Amino acid sequence: MIRTSVVILNWNGLEYLKRFLGQVVKYSAGEGTAIYVADNGSTDSSCEWVEANFPEVGVLRLGKNYGFAGGYNRALDLIDSYYYMLLNSDIEVTEGWLDPLVRHLDNHKDVASCQPVIRSFHKRVYFEHAGAAGGFIDKYGYPFCRGRIFSHVEQDKGQYAESGDIFWSTGACMLVRAEAWKNCGGLDDSFFAHMEEIDLCWRFHRYGYRVSVVTGPVVYHVGGGALKYNSPRKTYLNFRNSLFMLYRNLPEKDLNRVIFIRKVLDGAAAIMFFLKGQFCHSFAVLRAHIDYYRNKTLIRAHRREFSGYAENSSRMILNKSVVFEFYIRRKKTFTAIVKESNLQ
Repeated sequence: MIRTSVVILNWNGLEYLKRFLGQVVKYSAGEGTAIYVADNGSTDSSCEWVEANFPEVGVLRLGKNYGFAGGYNRALDLIDSYYYMLLNSDIEVTEGWLDPLVRHLDNHKDVASCQPVIRSFHKRVYFEHAGAAGGFIDKYGYPFCRGRIFSHVEQDKGQYAESGDIFWSTGACMLVRAEAWKNCGGLDDSFFAHMEEIDLCWRFHRYGYRVSVVTGPVVYHVGGGALKYNSPRKTYLNFRNSLFMLYRNLPEKDLNRVIFIRKVLDGAAAIMFFLKGQFCHSFAVLRAHIDYYRNKTLIRAHRREFSGYAENSSRMILNKSVVFEFYIRRKKTFTAIVKESNLQ
């Protein structure tokens, strides 16, 4: 059986494959490692190019665009491996990037997933939005990272040099223990894209696993490859999927209170978008809440499915509002926000 499978999910990403796949092969190939491109129904000749130029890379043709969540669920069902490396097509890997992550899972059997440090491809001394030096959420479900709070991204000056426990590892570059993936049900297809890895990591915690960042290896992420960061579609998915995630994972005693406060905070965000003239984003927040209510029957079934899991994840959730700390108290960094909190 293959020890580690590097799986690149692709949808019309030919230009990224041309730019980055060679380095993935160069710095990842070896005994016990396989590399796959899982294709979500691309129409840009991605599969043909990979087969012609990298015959050692397996191509998994999924037939249509199932999104990030559905695509990976279907692809990993076809692969027999101890570890899965979920790798975005717009990631530039570096020499020695993979082995420290594999060793970390080898040496820590209770860790379900881990990530390296994610820096920006275009601003290479800065962290990158999607993962930075490890992800967390606050008590209302808003995600943030060591090195990135909302749109504020820090320069990597070694301030987050320690490896350790985090709440979520980024789906852009995430090594997952196959056993944990299967135990916790993989990604949720209904998310399609965005926030699905945070939902999965929450289930990892609830099952009793840990999630880690390993700060030795560094990769560089272009970002916004499938959906640009300023896309209203991205706004819609982030707000909707955050509500999905909260409903699925919150303990019963906190559910109604947290969802109510999220409605208020999301309403404020919609008003802010409107006042800035970003009407499409304002409507995206509204549509996210409408679709949340439309889908409550589906996510209620998922909530019941996982109701027996241990509620042991609260120690990794910030016991403050990151929105209040960032916008009202003007704290812009992870270090400032988590000071005098449960994450200190």
